[in-house]
Amino acid sequence: MSGGQVHFQRIALIGIGLIGSSLAHVIRRDGLAGHIAVGDINSGHCAKALELGIADSAGEDVAEAAKDADLVIICAPIGAYASIAETIAPVLKPGAILSDVGSVKQAVLRDLSPHVPEGVHLIPAHPVAGTEHSGPESGFPELFDGRWCVLTPPEDADEAAVEKVAALWRSARSMIEMMDPEHHDQVMAVTSHLPHLIAYTIVGTATDLEKSLRNEVIKFSASGFRDFTRIAASDPVMWRDVFLNNRDAVLEILQRFNEDLTALQRAIRWGEAETLHELFSRTREIRRGVIDAKQA
Repeated sequence: MSGGQVHFQRIALIGIGLIGSSLAHVIRRDGLAGHIAVGDINSGHCAKALELGIADSAGEDVAEAAKDADLVIICAPIGAYASIAETIAPVLKPGAILSDVGSVKQAVLRDLSPHVPEGVHLIPAHPVAGTEHSGPESGFPELFDGRWCVLTPPEDADEAAVEKVAALWRSARSMIEMMDPEHHDQVMAVTSHLPHLIAYTIVGTATDLEKSLRNEVIKFSASGFRDFTRIAASDPVMWRDVFLNNRDAVLEILQRFNEDLTALQRAIRWGEAETLHELFSRTREIRRGVIDAKQA
């Protein structure tokens, strides 16, 4: 390993959507693998990956893609993990690393661990990056620049394998954080999952308005509603699986949010100007913190 980078003879990407294709661009750009194999049940995605030059081989047989790979990264919706793991387990070679990019980590350990063969290293990861776009044509190598990648390895994980996965994400220009899976899921419930749930709800409310009002909402969309529509345009399969697989943390945060929303509703009803001003002033500090952390 040199220059903070790591080289694999063969990397298999199972799923080639936004994250998978962006990572493939990074691997190709930096020469991090001798061969990039793609496995995706969508034949069109496989063809596009080959056309874009971000795969050396691609096909619907995920086991064929994973065979002989030094590193296998699952980039599919979380709901498919158990099935994928069961399919590729027989072909994973001793010493191989199995990783992923999912935004719920307890479920990843739950669904992958039972299928991981002896001698294969499971090192889950979550690049905290994305856009509302999906599919292999939406990927670009700068997606991860300056963003966090959270690693949640099991307690008995092989340190060399952890470092290899970390080195890959450093090559993607991500910052690395180690985290307990349960803590990760609680943090993501606040910073990512609840905002998406709210966005889907607000945009859903707009679609239920009578047609004339709905048309005007779209026509006169201010920046706030535009931002919500961008978030709510995210991959529906991926987000369905996120909420189903992080339900405990999401429901806990949603309960807190409902309590805060009720208090805010009461303040508006009773004209409590000081309460509203104090809340809006306090929350501005969070935005300043996000900007200072260069995550804006």
